[in-house]
Amino acid sequence: MTALAQSRNPTGSALLDLVLRFRALGLLLALAVLVGATAAVNARFLSGQSVRDLLFAAAVTVLLASGMTVVVLTRGIDLSVGSTLGLAAYLTASGLSDGTPVPLAVLIGLLTGLACGAVNGAIVHFGKVPPLVATLGTLYVYRGIVYFTAGGSRVNASDLPGGFLDFGNGTLLGVPYLFLIAAAVLATVAVYLRDFRSGRDLYALGSNPEAARLAGIPAGRRLMAAYALCGTLAGLGGVLYAARFGTVDASAGYGMELDIVAAVVVGGVAIFGGSGTVLGAGLGALLLTVIDNALPVLSIPPFWQQAIVGALILAAVGLDRLVALRAARALRKKGSHVD
Repeated sequence: MTALAQSRNPTGSALLDLVLRFRALGLLLALAVLVGATAAVNARFLSGQSVRDLLFAAAVTVLLASGMTVVVLTRGIDLSVGSTLGLAAYLTASGLSDGTPVPLAVLIGLLTGLACGAVNGAIVHFGKVPPLVATLGTLYVYRGIVYFTAGGSRVNASDLPGGFLDFGNGTLLGVPYLFLIAAAVLATVAVYLRDFRSGRDLYALGSNPEAARLAGIPAGRRLMAAYALCGTLAGLGGVLYAARFGTVDASAGYGMELDIVAAVVVGGVAIFGGSGTVLGAGLGALLLTVIDNALPVLSIPPFWQQAIVGALILAAVGLDRLVALRAARALRKKGSHVD
């Protein structure tokens, strides 16, 4: 292919990179407009306490969106993250109420998430079960385990160590510890996906699984690792949930999986796999959190709040499909220009 042909025919990856940059800017612009409009109606929306409440609300969503991104990049999905969070939160809180040291209770929450994620990965990889079906099943299994374990009881905040609760509601220079943890995890996952070969392999696996296998990528190990990481972060989310709210029952995290998937899709991670960034997923999580908190201030009925989120999801999926078609067309045109 000549240099002139290369310059006139951008590659599909370059087109995707350009769209992702503009999408991130679009999310930031949408955040700015929404915050500005809400603050114009109620100036207290930008008060220190209001901003802290927003960050508290966004922390767990950002954390779980980071893990979900890794799975979605492989053309998978994990619908069990809400149930995994609930199980980890209850086991962590229950252990603390029984006198378990805080570090050990945190480890229990993390291992619970890891185990749930590993089971999901094994069902998808070894059982060859579609991820949607597999994790829909484990969603109910894990939730059932929570209800069986809890037995209709709950752990009250008064039963947990004061230091644990103080951390869950504490701040550093006005920024909640929980949000700082979520931001640190998001940054770590971003570096992993960008700079490590195993992270880049996830993109290849999601773009073309068969080609990735032929290229020597250990698809099974990568898939298992993706689900294990997603589960572990959901377990960490359960620990942070217990620290934040103190009172934990079997309904902890119920329905959260839909919010996480929405955040990832709105943030530009292609539901078809192979493209997107964890930073975009984090911005999507933050945008949806702001929507949940801002629209009631603007006196917008709950129906329209849900409709707006649904429209954002449809627009994001439609844009992903359009970009994929444009990229494929560009690659075909590029392939036709040969010396």
